[in-house]
Parts: sequence; C-alpha cells; structure tokens
Amino acid sequence: MRREIRLRKRADFLRLRRDGRWFRSSLCHLAFVPNGLSHNRYGLVTSKRLGKAHVRNRIRRRLREATRLLDADLRQGYDVLIIAREPSVTAGYSELAEAVRSMLERAGIFPVLAAGETC
Repeated sequence: MRREIRLRKRADFLRLRRDGRWFRSSLCHLAFVPNGLSHNRYGLVTSKRLGKAHVRNRIRRRLREATRLLDADLRQGYDVLIIAREPSVTAGYSELAEAVRSMLERAGIFPVLAAGETC
C-alpha cells in the first residue's frame, strides 16, 4: 500500500475510534470518517489474539489486497479502519474480500448499482 494512503499516526486511529461510524461483520469491523483529502486512507489492525506473526501478516496481506482492488471504485475523502476478528484467521481470501465489500456498501462508500445499471 502506498505510503500516502496508509493511516500511520496514533491521532488518526483515535479519531476513527472516537468519531467514526462503525459497521460489523463476523470477520472484521470497519470504521470510517471523512478526512478532507482528495483520496482515501486505510488502516488495518490485526491484534496478537489472532495468532503468531505469520498469521497476522497473512490476514493483513489479504485485507490490503481487498482494499487495493476496491479503492478505484470507492468514494474518495475518507479514513477507513478495518479491524480483523478471530474468524478471519480461518476464512479464505474471497470471504474476507466480500466482507470488506459488503461493509463498504453498507457504509455508503462503495456505490451500489441499481438493478440493470452497469459501470
């Protein structure tokens, strides 16, 4: 993930926890808040309760790829935080990507096409 689209500062994470709108699924949680920029920034959290470093890194790689593929279609100008939950350890990439996509749709960041509408 490019440096300019990553959330890195503690203050950004605290602002998301305090002011963000939250959406939950069985695999992960998502919070977002407008950032006033022309692009989205993403933060991925994998806690030690998920497993050892190689497990957490695998989950982070999958979440990073899912957000990278969706980024071009998303509304821009948001900070997005994705927190992996324990069931994401056993979930495949497609399940994880679909969970992220559905939460972004519910949040209104990913535009949902009406019936019969094409890109």
